Amino acid sequence: MDTFIVIDNAPIHTSDAFEEKIAEWETKNLKVFRLPTYSPELNLIEILWRFIKYEWIEFQAYRSWKDLVEYVEHVIKNFGTEYEINFA
Repeated sequence: MDTFIVIDNAPIHTSDAFEEKIAEWETKNLKVFRLPTYSPELNLIEILWRFIKYEWIEFQAYRSWKDLVEYVEHVIKNFGTEYEINFA
């Protein structure tokens, strides 16, 4: 059974030392899957932020930094009950 590790393009993941280990890891059924350069659709926090920003945020949240922070905290605390993401 293969095990996959998902990595971004951080400098450590593209270093020579990292690249040299890939062949060894593959003999141990460890596969490396590289994310595209920028892939917000695969990043869960980007998906959540997009919903907060474009679906759930109310105008009064922009009155001040304090209001915005409180609003975002409210969404995060109530995610899964009051706020849900449906992909269907």
